[in-house]
Amino acid sequence: MRSRNIRLQVWVNEKELAMLDRKAQRSRLTRAAYIRQLIRGYIPRDAPPPDYYAMMRQLYRIGNNLNQIAQKAHVLNVIDVQRYDAGVRQFKEAVRAITKTTILPRKMSEEDVPATLPGPGHKTP
Repeated sequence: MRSRNIRLQVWVNEKELAMLDRKAQRSRLTRAAYIRQLIRGYIPRDAPPPDYYAMMRQLYRIGNNLNQIAQKAHVLNVIDVQRYDAGVRQFKEAVRAITKTTILPRKMSEEDVPATLPGPGHKTP
């Protein structure tokens, strides 16, 4: 059985549909996925440039190499463990920050919600 079993139909004009399609396409989401993120209180980000994934793979390889070097250095006792661990934490935090600002949707804030919403029976111009 589907996890989403309620169909929702919304009427929009051509301009609104074009805006929805443009925003969904820029974020590489379907219309439905884009709208579901908005409902959950998140603003989808534009999809990252194609090189983003190649750069992240390279960063993960560097992190893996650092871990291998650390294992060897710990065995040989030739490393300042605290300094190395601080560097690895800084590296991991940088990767998390890049991911957060580049691909994860942004939580909606008060500024993202219009101060007044049209009431029932309001006609869109």
